[in-house]
Amino acid sequence: MNLVMLGAPGAGKGTQAKRLEDMRGLVQLSTGDMLRAAVAAGTKLGQQAGDIMERGELVPDELVIGLISERMDQEEGGTGFILDGFPRTIGQAEALDALLKSRGDEVDRVVVIDVDDDALVGRITGRYTCASCGEGYHTLFKKPKEEGVCDRCGGTEFKRRKDDTEEVVRERLKAYHAQTEPLVGYYTAQGKVRTVDGMADIAAVQKEIDQALDGE
Repeated sequence: MNLVMLGAPGAGKGTQAKRLEDMRGLVQLSTGDMLRAAVAAGTKLGQQAGDIMERGELVPDELVIGLISERMDQEEGGTGFILDGFPRTIGQAEALDALLKSRGDEVDRVVVIDVDDDALVGRITGRYTCASCGEGYHTLFKKPKEEGVCDRCGGTEFKRRKDDTEEVVRERLKAYHAQTEPLVGYYTAQGKVRTVDGMADIAAVQKEIDQALDGE
């Protein structure tokens, strides 16, 4: 099964994709991870991407599609993949469909994790991590058992991402609604969309996703 995960920043796509990877043997294709790996490995596509990224420019869609194609070649014969973070636009979705069609394949399901914008702002702005081991916490949903002490390593220093501010998050949400949300209509026209309630707790969202993937 080939799966695309859609949802605004902070909706929980990465968390759910990792679980599906573990439980169903699907390969998670994160374009950000693939770009970094290709740059580190010094591949032809990686060198091109590295030069572009160093100039602070966006990596062209055709280069990202090339990386995805390479990774699919490596995973050929597997049980399927999960795309998280790509496609982000109608143009990218069309390019992905063309790539898959050339391989005799297609996107089977598109899971949309639906979460209210205000809730997403609260989720993202409340995130922080242990500076030593990277364990994740949240000011409302996941505090250390002992205040100021990491549960995992005992560290006492924590950090937040500089872009996890309300102003930045609102801008990211605005971009999502303008550029990526139209994909819901694109894939709905293909009969592939299944929407789940991302406002529920993680276990409930997992159950809804399983039902969405196992049903017709």
